[in-house]
Amino acid sequence: MATLPAAIAEAAGLFAGTNIDDLIVLAVFSASSRASGRPGRWQIWAGQYIGVAVLLAVSLAAARGLDLIPHGYLWLLGLLPLGLGLGKLAAALRARRRGEPAAAAAPGGLAGVAGVTIANGGDNVAAYAPVFAAGAVAVGVTIAVFAVGVAVWCLAGWWLVAHHRAAGIVTDYGHWIVPAVYVLLAVYIFWQTGLFARMR
Repeated sequence: MATLPAAIAEAAGLFAGTNIDDLIVLAVFSASSRASGRPGRWQIWAGQYIGVAVLLAVSLAAARGLDLIPHGYLWLLGLLPLGLGLGKLAAALRARRRGEPAAAAAPGGLAGVAGVTIANGGDNVAAYAPVFAAGAVAVGVTIAVFAVGVAVWCLAGWWLVAHHRAAGIVTDYGHWIVPAVYVLLAVYIFWQTGLFARMR
């Protein structure tokens, strides 16, 4: 059995390695929050914790032999950010055509943050499940490390856009930037889950 420091290091590496892309999403959330107040900072934190908790629960179930989301259907998670991105892009185009100021393309509050977190991390279940299958100690250590990791990631996302210029860019161009990030996130999820390879 691995020592506790080794288990902590393994869990920290697992969190960082599977959530690098989440930093970009958190930076967009944070920039939008600084520029328009939406989503609120507490919604970013709570949404992240809810999303990661759901992913860990699904991973724990998978480790116990329950296939809640068959791998062939993980690409469906990309439909959430794709729908959000296209919807916000359509709203921005309508506002531009009418000559109206575009509304801030802020993510949809707590539910939006949690949903995007789950969609973005859906493919991570395959990496988490084997760790959870190792036993109760591995589960406990992983959950504790991930709880700390989410806080670190939220702080890092906020710090990445701490400069006023970043918030200003989101204020001026957020109605184009946020939908583009959502659509790119959807494409990334489709690619990560092998959808494009199956379409060949």
